[in-house]
Formats: sequence, structure tokens, C-alpha cells
Amino acid sequence: MNDPAIWFKELLIHAGLSYSLSTLISTIALVVVVLLLSWLSNLIAKAVILKVVTRIVKKTTSTWDDIFLEQKVFTRLSHFAPALVIWSMAGWALKSYPVWMIFVHKLTYIYMVGIGTMVIISFIEAWHIIYNMLPISQHRHIKGYVQLVKIFIVIIALLIVISVIFKKDISYLLTSLGAMAAVLILVFRDTLLGLVASIQLSADKMLKVGDWITIPGRQVDGRVTDITLNTVKIQNFDKTIITVPTYSLVNESFQNWKGMEEAGIRQVKRSIYIDMKSIRFLDKELKQKLVRIPSLKEYIESSEQQNNTISNKLFNTEAPFFISTQLTNLGVFRFYVETFLKNHPLVDTDQTVILRHRDPEGNGLPLQVFLFSRNNQFVPFENLQSEIFEHMMAIMNEFDLKVFQHPSGHDLLSLSKIIN
Repeated sequence: MNDPAIWFKELLIHAGLSYSLSTLISTIALVVVVLLLSWLSNLIAKAVILKVVTRIVKKTTSTWDDIFLEQKVFTRLSHFAPALVIWSMAGWALKSYPVWMIFVHKLTYIYMVGIGTMVIISFIEAWHIIYNMLPISQHRHIKGYVQLVKIFIVIIALLIVISVIFKKDISYLLTSLGAMAAVLILVFRDTLLGLVASIQLSADKMLKVGDWITIPGRQVDGRVTDITLNTVKIQNFDKTIITVPTYSLVNESFQNWKGMEEAGIRQVKRSIYIDMKSIRFLDKELKQKLVRIPSLKEYIESSEQQNNTISNKLFNTEAPFFISTQLTNLGVFRFYVETFLKNHPLVDTDQTVILRHRDPEGNGLPLQVFLFSRNNQFVPFENLQSEIFEHMMAIMNEFDLKVFQHPSGHDLLSLSKIIN
């Protein structure tokens, strides 16, 4: 006999066993042989990959093949070997049981579809890692697209498996899915919104991993660590992790500090509140104290000369109240602080440096410092702000100016002692 299966079955029949029992025993023996061959094929395939392929990959200078090896693309391909053995030999081993042969064929087919899906996903992940090594990845984040492709592949694999199990054509299944489109939109609403948002964020270069963003309404103030199809992960500066839906970054406003970091400078825009009762014209006593500072002496003298010219020309009087340019202690203080800032080594004088009034709101007159720091790093920037305002508050008394602040318990206690 050419067929060992038939020879073995006839041997059992000649030994006195019934036809059905001989068929069962021979089938079991053949199944064991097929399983043994599939196991050996898996061992051989893995050995070839681990020894031969790994050795070849390690000898190459390119890092791309190393990434494919690390992502187990080649290792997972080895699982096709036992599946192919079972697929090709199932008809031979189970020809006496056609129902079981069909079942094993279907099961093996589903297994190969699953392995193929895993191999394709590993392949995509490897290319994603390679892409992240390229310079363009710093400006184009494609993780959302990669996740979408993987979801699409998994859906196709599931449709194939369902078509095999229920013996339905894939086109019929796709038509059924079209009829369920409304339900699918509801089920995958966040995923679809995240897809659109990911495309918009990437196309408009609005966000990438590593950017410092702020979303006040969500207590977000930190660096983007990951962008996926559905969520954006941010690590706040207090080391907490916050995730926000990807589509919320398109629907809501957020502040990206990328421009500031790329420019290398950072804006200072803070106010100190002046007690408006302390603002007055410059008298002789205060003027004599301030002219001891060379820069202020020149400024005061030139301003007074201009005032005299305007007074004689327009009003022919020495009354200071008619002169709009009459010096005040706050005006001299602003000039002093601007001069101080423009000579500060950490202030970028190529940008705007100004002290300006803001609208008073019952808490004194806001005097806002507007400038740009040469160093945009957190610690030097905060130190510069502190140094500027500490100096301003310390020197204000020399100009007979006072800082506005609400009365404290100590102030009320002192007042009660005076009254009593």
C-alpha cells in the first residue's frame, strides 16, 4: 500500500479489530503523528529564526532590522509552520471523519488569520518605532494613524473569521455593517471624534509629544507625553498624570508654550499695586533727594526745562497745575525702574520694556511690568521676576510711594491702640 494510513488500518483489521475501531485507532495515530510533525516544524522554524536570522541581523549595520527582530516580527512568523503542517495533513489524517476534518481546517485557518494579524501589527509597530527615530517625527506625530490602521486590520481579521465560521461572504458582512452604521457610530463615537481631532492636530502642527501646554479649565499645566487616537496624556509639573480626550483639544482652547521655548525668551507681565493717595507732584525736598542719582538728575532737569518752556508759551504762569507734563513721584519712579530694567543683564532689551498703568479696580493703581527675560527656563525666570519686584517694593519708599494692601490684623490692632 502506498498510503500508510490505509496499510495501518488494514493491519488492525487483520489483527481482529472491527472496521470502526480500526478506523478510530488509525486516525488517532495519524493525528498524533501530525501533531508531532507540527511541533517539530515549530521547533525548527524557531531555531532557524533565533540562530540564522538573528545572526544575520546582528551583523548588519542598519538598525531597522534590529527593530523588526525586537518587535518579534520574525518570531511570530515561525507560528505559521505548525499551522501549515496541520492544514496540509489534516485531510490525510482525518479523511475518515470529514466533519472533523472541516472543523480542523476552519480552526487552523482562524489560527493562521490570528497569527497573520499579529505579524502585521508587529510590522506596523516596528515601522512606527523607525518613524519616531526620524527628524520629521518631532513635528508629525502619527500614533493616532497607527492605532487606526491596527483597528482596521483587526476588524478585517474578525470579518474573515466570522465569514469562515458562519460560511458567509465578506461582502455580505460589509453590507450588514453598513446597515448598522448608526449603531457603530454611537459605539465608536469617541474613536471617530479622536480620529478627526488627531488628523487636525497633526495637519495643523498644533501639538506634539514634548510640548508644554496649559488648559486652565482642566487643571492641565505640563508636558505632553503621549498622543493616542482617543486620549492625550500630559504629565503636570507636580508629576501627576492627566489624560484628556483628543477631540477636546480641538473643541476647547489650550495654550501651547512651544513658540516661547523656540524663541528662547519669556514674557514677564506682572503688576504691583500703588496706593493712589501716595501719588503726588515732585516737590523740592523729594527732588533734592532724587537728583543724587545721576540718571534721575538728568531726567528731572530735562523735564523741568521742558515744563518751563510749555508754561511760558501757553499759560505765561509758573502754576504747576496747568502743566500736563509736570513731574510726579510715580512718573520718576517709572523712569527709574525702566532704566533699571534696560540695564539688567537678564532682560532682553531687543524686545519691549515698559511700565504701564492698568485700570484701577479698587485695589490701588496697578503698575504693570512688561518685558521679556533672556532665559525662559523656570528657575532663572522666576528668580528674575522675584528680583525685579523685590527691588521695586524696596525702593518705592525713596519716592514717597506706598504699596496698596488690605489692612491686616496687626494694622487693626495698631489703629485700636491709637484710638484708645
